Formats: sequence, C-alpha cells, structure tokens
Amino acid sequence: MIDRNHFQAPYLIPFLDVTDNVALLPMLAGLSNNETRQRALELLTALDVQHRARAMPSQLSGGEQQRVAIARGLVNRPPVILADEPTAPLDSERAMAVIRILNKMARTFETAIIVVTHDEKIIPTFKRIYHIRDGVTHEEAGEGLSFI
Repeated sequence: MIDRNHFQAPYLIPFLDVTDNVALLPMLAGLSNNETRQRALELLTALDVQHRARAMPSQLSGGEQQRVAIARGLVNRPPVILADEPTAPLDSERAMAVIRILNKMARTFETAIIVVTHDEKIIPTFKRIYHIRDGVTHEEAGEGLSFI
C-alpha cells in the first residue's frame, strides 16, 4: 500500500541545518558560498522562517518544514515551478506569503508557475484558472496576480 503523505513530505536533509538545506543546490551549481547564503536568507526571510536558519529539520514544525522546502525549490530561480498543494499545511497568513513570493518569482525571474490546489482562498489570486471536473478541463478567467 502506498502512503500518500509520503509524496508530500518536504524531504529536507536531516543532517544539514535550514540554511544549508536551502543553499546546497546553488553551491553544487557553482555559485559562491556568499551568494548562496544571501539567496537562502532572502527566501527564508520572505517565507518568515529566518529565525530558524540554524535549526535542524527535526526541530521544525510541519509548516516550517514546508516553507524551507519551498525556499529550496526557489533558490535556483527555475524557469518553471510545479507546485502541488504548496500551502496545504500553512495558516492563511503564511499561505498568502507563499503566494506572494511565488508571484514575485514569476515577475522578477519570468518564471512560469503551475499550482495544483484545493485551497479556495488562493485560487482567486491566479491569472489563469483551470478546473478539472469528472476528467474534463474548464478554464475560468482569473483576476489575480501577475502569474505568467
């Protein structure tokens, strides 16, 4: 039997602190230590987990782990982000902070963002909205933010 929660785990590296978890991939990509740490701390601040920068993953709440995983996914400034329920374990305020940072990424780095969500509060913030009902896709005009 497949544990469905297994697929939504943040998969932080347990022996690296929060900053190192976020900074690891840019370092492996050849960016300087200073540049990677600066990017990591900017994202951690934007996601309101900068105060946990030296904490180990096991010391974080589920929502904090989720936000660190989001920072790790954004730190290399990818051209496309696929986000499956990115706000699921977060309270409303932090969920909107995640949406704001995704929007900023979309504008600043011309990043396309595709979000799959059941979170009704964030749906109106998107530029294009597609609903899948009974295997049929329906498009709805969004009035939201400047997602590409």
